[in-house]
Amino acid sequence: MKYTTPPYLKKGDKVAIVCTARKFAVEEAQPAIELLQSWGLQVVLGTTIGLDNFQLGGTDQERVDDFNVQLNDPTIKAIWCARGGYGTVRIIDAIDFTSFLQHPKWIIGFSDATTLHSHVHNLGVTTLHAIMAFSVPLAKEESKNSLHSALFGESLHYVIDRNTKNRNGQASGQLVGGNLSILYSLLGSASSMDTKGKILFIEDLDEYLYHVDRMMQNLKRNGMLKDLAGLVVGGMTDMHDNSIPFGYNAQEIILDVVKDYDYPVVFNFPAGHGASNWALKMGTIVELKADDNQVTVAFS
Repeated sequence: MKYTTPPYLKKGDKVAIVCTARKFAVEEAQPAIELLQSWGLQVVLGTTIGLDNFQLGGTDQERVDDFNVQLNDPTIKAIWCARGGYGTVRIIDAIDFTSFLQHPKWIIGFSDATTLHSHVHNLGVTTLHAIMAFSVPLAKEESKNSLHSALFGESLHYVIDRNTKNRNGQASGQLVGGNLSILYSLLGSASSMDTKGKILFIEDLDEYLYHVDRMMQNLKRNGMLKDLAGLVVGGMTDMHDNSIPFGYNAQEIILDVVKDYDYPVVFNFPAGHGASNWALKMGTIVELKADDNQVTVAFS
């Protein structure tokens, strides 16, 4: 499949902020609005911003309608998910991507927005795994700057220190993935993706170690880990254990599951729910290199 990269943004372009999952108040949106405006962008608040349906930012239908409006509006050049939590999977099958496929635009988010990344990857369009509007007040400057660079088509070339548990090597392939729990939940659905020959990125938050093992075993049994070009692991943040220890930490669990495969594995990449969340263009070819000194991830 040929993959399409949406047009990069320029000053004056409009970005819509919408709820696909958890609710987000208008007041909470102010830091994100100010950030986008400082970049010379115009901000459109979707009709879901400020809606309150228990945990969710409006009913399923309201969230579908808002997302479809932004997809169909030719003046909107990017759609920024307000926050994660849970709820995108409830609406994904009702979203109409017809006009989006004719005129792609950036879809931005992480965590629960992994549903969108995975689903849209299957449609052949690049998306942006990055901070959400909710993230802005606590986001590090480097995370915000990487979002700006990705949206405006500037070079993305990341260098980090090696982790002692890394498995060295070089790889080239499309970057795919996102939140491990979401990828696990999509298995068997139309939104689950083919990872063969690709570089898989995973991260997660607030999980029990035995459940990390369960999810990784399921990805393995579904063939998602066998033919990877490489594996990049972001933050495995705030992991939990039982009173009887599982016996392995998250990194050790992942290494054990992929021990029979021969590709580079990189840990502690600064993306996900940790302090740093660098922007990743999902569906883009990346060059991954891990050696005894450092790790580099360069986007084409």
